[in-house]
Amino acid sequence: MDLFDNRLDENINLLPADGEVYYFGTLFDKQQADLYLYKLLNGIEWRHDEAIIFGKKITTKRKVAWYGDLPFEYTYSNTTKRALPWNSDLLVLKAIVEERTGETYNSCLLNLYHNGNEGMAWHSDGEKDLKKNGAIASLSFGAVRKFAFKHKRSLEKVERILEHSSLLVMKGTTQTHWLHRLPPTKLIHTARVNLTFRTIEE
Repeated sequence: MDLFDNRLDENINLLPADGEVYYFGTLFDKQQADLYLYKLLNGIEWRHDEAIIFGKKITTKRKVAWYGDLPFEYTYSNTTKRALPWNSDLLVLKAIVEERTGETYNSCLLNLYHNGNEGMAWHSDGEKDLKKNGAIASLSFGAVRKFAFKHKRSLEKVERILEHSSLLVMKGTTQTHWLHRLPPTKLIHTARVNLTFRTIEE
């Protein structure tokens, strides 16, 4: 699929089968987007992410933060995080994303990639805490990066360039049948902040 597909119709499913992914394009002009990027870089309680792999604790260069309606516990990569209360900027962004997507979310996992050397390996967001087949809204600020999907059986790939302040939504059976990743690149030297709004079920 064309990475720069200009059809920004948010009703077009980017996946050929077995899931739903919609790209809404940018939500803000550059000045607004730059301001939100600054606020997120400086107003979020960032922490280095941790994972336990084969019994060994790994600390990543990438930083994360977890916010929600309640102090939800969210477990992935064999580690558990407790959600912090929303700040005012996150609540504004949450309301905008909910209005655009027609969905509601009760939490947000944020990722800070300092440059193109930091990325995310192939995975699916299928943790037991998440609403089954629920929507995950991915809002990106900062460096323009490629985002990729790979079908778990056919290995077919779909790729999309995510712009500064762009919104992408994954829903339906996407997490069941598709992996996704943020591939590293040596061409990017600036930061990217990604917010994934999601629904936790207790």
